[in-house]
Amino acid sequence: MTAPRRAPSAYTPDSADPVPRKRQARNLLAGTVGHFVEWYDWYLYGLLAAAFSAQIFPSGSQFASLIASFLTYAIGFIVRPLSGIIISPLADRYGRRRVLSLAVSGMALGALIIGFTPPYATIGYFAPILFVVARILQGISAGAEGQSAIAFMVEHAPANRRGLFGSFTNMASGLATLAATGAAATVTSVFTADALSSYGWRIPFIIGGVIGVAGLILRARSDESPEFEASTLVEQKSAPTKLLQLLREHPKALLQTAALSAPAVAYYTWATFLPTYANLTSGRDLSSTLAGSTIGLALLVVVVPASGYLSDRLGRRKIFPIIGAIGMIVLFYPLLLLLQVPGFGVYVIVAASGWVVLGIWQAVYPTIQAELFPASVRVSGIGFAHQIVIALFGGTAPLIAAAFVGAGRPMYVAIYMIVIVALCLIVYFTLPETGSRAPREIVSETDTIAVAMSENSSTAASSAAEQYKGSRS
Repeated sequence: MTAPRRAPSAYTPDSADPVPRKRQARNLLAGTVGHFVEWYDWYLYGLLAAAFSAQIFPSGSQFASLIASFLTYAIGFIVRPLSGIIISPLADRYGRRRVLSLAVSGMALGALIIGFTPPYATIGYFAPILFVVARILQGISAGAEGQSAIAFMVEHAPANRRGLFGSFTNMASGLATLAATGAAATVTSVFTADALSSYGWRIPFIIGGVIGVAGLILRARSDESPEFEASTLVEQKSAPTKLLQLLREHPKALLQTAALSAPAVAYYTWATFLPTYANLTSGRDLSSTLAGSTIGLALLVVVVPASGYLSDRLGRRKIFPIIGAIGMIVLFYPLLLLLQVPGFGVYVIVAASGWVVLGIWQAVYPTIQAELFPASVRVSGIGFAHQIVIALFGGTAPLIAAAFVGAGRPMYVAIYMIVIVALCLIVYFTLPETGSRAPREIVSETDTIAVAMSENSSTAASSAAEQYKGSRS
């Protein structure tokens, strides 16, 4: 058994402030900024695909080039579940901080490859090949990031603020989507069409690669999660063993985690394809739709932490995932239908309304997912279910939406999203109300481990582990 780097003796689960405030703020910043960098780089591709598709994926028609660029976009999502399954158990064995540092490095490198790849006219097939390589690299990074960041943030949170801290992951991704959309809107409005397709679209990717260095530095200097370090004192199982343990002991939690993640089909449609959808179906200018999406995203950034804060006081399941899902089911069809009405204000209303209901759903699901699993398999559990679902529904969302539009059935986009969210809503009624539990019940694993640490005995540690397993059964 490998001893952890630092004994977590200062961690007291019932404390409202388990670590000094300065360290708590530093860890919160490392998780949030790193997550921002990850998703800023990730979302740029879908937003700017229309700008670079003809240059990197030339073909006989603009639509065919766009489809080719979205197929490459989907490759990153295909890689994500493989990365999530393979790397997540490593985060449960070796630590969240190490995996998060590697993830932000890979995402930034992928952005730089995209930003500096010469066009097809210059290097031929190497251009699309390099884009595929970059998206694979980013897919690996994204597959490692999400669940590791959720565990990192929730495990660093005081017991009465897990909802708020957990919401910061999706607030960061909302800010990243906002920044990426704003960057895309800026370059599409500032540059002429020729300048945009030549070099203007590259600037946001290069910026994303550079700021990735800041995320790496912050994460390298952060603390490991005390709850993770405590769990390593009880058991040090191999990654395959942890994965088998997860599948054997937590099948219901895996299903619930998958259902909590599946509305990402709507998130990715709204984040990366709504501007293109409005452009293709109603003839709106792409720069104006990107600007309208930026305004709408500002609401998401407010709704997510506000909902996370309230979940620590009102509970999680009864309000947030259920109300968010119902809002999506009721609103998506009329919102997309409303896009047929001309006007910039109409587009802003559509985008903002969608982001509000998405924000209500987004705010709390990371914390619920983290609370469904013990620390020893937490990243593995979230990563296994979340990344498979994201690959199936998130990565294919723009491609399927583009196919519906190309087939002359644009409203099928809304129906497709509604059906998936409705199935998820059924599962939401089976979720435990984790937000209403007493603090010691949630962190019973760490409490039990702490007893073993105080007795400083391997026999006591084994007994504590058995006690924890018995309490869960």
